[in-house]
Amino acid sequence: MRQEKARVFRNKELAPSCYRIGFKCNIQYSYAKPGQFIMLRFGDRINPLLRRPFSIHRLITKDGDFEGLEVLYKVVGKCTKKLSMCVEGDIIDIIGPLGNSFITSDNYNNVFIVAGGVGVAPMLFLASYLQKNTDISKCTVFIGSRSKHDLLCKDDFLRLGMKVFITTEDGSAGRKGFVTDILETSIKKNHPDIIYGCGPTAMLKPLALISEMYSIPCRVSIETIMACGIGACLGCAVESKKIPEKYLHACLDGPVFDAKAIKL
Repeated sequence: MRQEKARVFRNKELAPSCYRIGFKCNIQYSYAKPGQFIMLRFGDRINPLLRRPFSIHRLITKDGDFEGLEVLYKVVGKCTKKLSMCVEGDIIDIIGPLGNSFITSDNYNNVFIVAGGVGVAPMLFLASYLQKNTDISKCTVFIGSRSKHDLLCKDDFLRLGMKVFITTEDGSAGRKGFVTDILETSIKKNHPDIIYGCGPTAMLKPLALISEMYSIPCRVSIETIMACGIGACLGCAVESKKIPEKYLHACLDGPVFDAKAIKL
């Protein structure tokens, strides 16, 4: 874990209110793994007072050398609004990499990745990581969004050589409906070795049920409010499913969990 003043080197709008921002940072961040996150704040400003968590979206290299990292975010409040106004050269105070990561294995050849909305953020990092040791053509990505205007990173996954299925709630792109519907249909035709998921709880809950129904290992990265990111405030409590009345914490025990281990 390292705290530093990171310099913004790009901040691009990908879709309405959705941005990808890049930071130049220390080489220590090159050791980050998919699923880990950073805590961010705006230098000495007190508004917003507390840091905000953001999944690491991509590691950026240039000519083989580590250059920095990227975060994918949606403007939903004061912090993300300020972030969207950052320009090249601005300084952001970050701490990371934090949390645990997705467990990968050479035995996982047929992989399903499921992302809902901005939950796609850590999944592109995961896909790039899998590419190093897995036949990426056997990996399938399922992306769900409200409409075509909220659809993110489809082309990035296609460039990696992965199969991509799209669902939108309004039917404006891909298949109309929820991403878990097309996921279950695909499982019946092609049973995966593991499922990785990230998105809103409304998506993760049926995802966990489906994976359990078909006896498929499933690891999910949860979206939750954090105040410190290092286990001091205990504000990101997650109820354990295996041990009644026990609480885990997303910043230390997660944000990636076995889907059978927590109550969604």
